[in-house]
Amino acid sequence: MLSVRALRKEFATGRRGLFSHAGAIRAVDDISFDIGHGETLGLVGESGCGKTTTGRLVLRLVEPTSGSISFDGTDILALSPKALRDSRRDMQIVFQDPLGALNPRMTVGELIVEPLVIHDIGDALSRETRLRELLGLVGLASYHASRFPHEFSGGQRQRVCIARALALNPRFIVCDEAASALDVSIQAQILNLLQDLKVQLGLTYLFISHDLGVIRHISDRVAVMYLGEIVEIAGKREIFDAPLHPYTMALLGSVPSSRRAKKQFQTISGDVPSPANPPPGCRFNTRCPMAQEICKTTPPPLRTLAAAHDVACHFADDIQGRQKKGREIRA
Repeated sequence: MLSVRALRKEFATGRRGLFSHAGAIRAVDDISFDIGHGETLGLVGESGCGKTTTGRLVLRLVEPTSGSISFDGTDILALSPKALRDSRRDMQIVFQDPLGALNPRMTVGELIVEPLVIHDIGDALSRETRLRELLGLVGLASYHASRFPHEFSGGQRQRVCIARALALNPRFIVCDEAASALDVSIQAQILNLLQDLKVQLGLTYLFISHDLGVIRHISDRVAVMYLGEIVEIAGKREIFDAPLHPYTMALLGSVPSSRRAKKQFQTISGDVPSPANPPPGCRFNTRCPMAQEICKTTPPPLRTLAAAHDVACHFADDIQGRQKKGREIRA
């Protein structure tokens, strides 16, 4: 459904003056990935790694510096403003903060129906019918339509955001930290709702999160980002059971409740370098326990090391070999 190639986004910093030069933050730096029909691709990484920017780029909420984005074979970067507006029916987003995403001056009914009004779909009666249908889909009652966002809990507000995203019958939804601002018990309800809707409506998700537990629960495949780059992408089982990049291993080792991961993987240390001045070579070399001289000078390419398992690490073959040997010993 979605094919991204060599996507890059730079944000200018500062002003060019007599004694200063304008710089640039490489928020997303030459990433490529695909998402199949009906699939959930989890995008995970530390704060500031470029996850949210990636989600907004694929919807053209932010214009890329370079690269290509194809949705069902159509280059969305080449679309005219009118064609891009029409494409919004197929691609929607659920934001992290439901309160900030909802206009406090509008009722829930007005908020959910607004996309239908903008795209001139149906009349007042059919929109009212659609409103009741959408409220039922996300577990809300019809009487909720007359209330304002501040009258709801965080979980209920996120249900409203999901209902609004579904109003135009989209096929692809970006979920940008859609559950991270909620209590743990409410998180589970929202995640289960998203999974049910995926099956019921045939949806495809790009699910962005920093929470590995959430990613493991909802994803089919997982892409790991570090400092604007994708360093590993594979099926969920491969990522969590046999990661091949030291950064992925460090993330797994940092999960507080995972005793097995703590024994198997080293925890991460040090601070993330500035995206305005990333280190040469492998960007993870300043924090990587396996780093050698080649890591400081030569960027590792994202290469396929196993079936549908891509990784950007000079020593991924060695990691894979040790994992295979460990499995043979245990057997």
